[in-house]
Amino acid sequence: MIFSPQSKVWIYQSNRQFTPTEAAEIQQKLDAFTAQWTAHGHQLKAKAEIPYNFFIVLTVDQDAASATGCSIDSSVRIIKEIENTYNVDLFNRFNMAYKINDEVHVAPKEDFETLITIKQIGPQTIVFNNLVQTRAEFEAKWEVAIEDSWHKNIFAEQLSA
Repeated sequence: MIFSPQSKVWIYQSNRQFTPTEAAEIQQKLDAFTAQWTAHGHQLKAKAEIPYNFFIVLTVDQDAASATGCSIDSSVRIIKEIENTYNVDLFNRFNMAYKINDEVHVAPKEDFETLITIKQIGPQTIVFNNLVQTRAEFEAKWEVAIEDSWHKNIFAEQLSA
C-alpha cells in the first residue's frame, strides 16, 4: 500500500524490546485490527509496523477516510490490550529511546539525563521523536540527532555541561 505523505501516524514506544515471537504475534493482532478498522462505517486505509521491535506505528491515510474519536479510541484499546498481554508499557512518555551503534535502547528520563551527564549520550546521538504527526514527518524527522530534536530543549542543561 502507498500512503500519502500527509497520512496520520501514531507512535507507541515500548519500555522494552519485543522478542521476535512477541513481535510476530503483535503484528498479527495489528494486521487483523487494521484490516477491520473503520470510522463511521468507512474502512480506514491503515497499516501497522513494529520498527526495531520497540515501537508500534499506526498509519492512517486521511485521503481515503479520516480517523475519528471512536476509531482512535478503538486503536488505543488494542494498544492497551497489547500492553496487558505482553506486560509492557506503551504509554510512558518519560521513557527515552535512543540509538548507539545502530542499537536501540530505552531509558527512563532520569537515567537518560545521567547518560548525557556522563557523556554516554551527546548532541549527535540519534533519538526518536515520537511526536511526529504525519508519514512525511515520520520518514524525515522520527530518527534525529538530539541537537535537531525537541530533546535538546528538555536536556539543555545536561548537554551544555
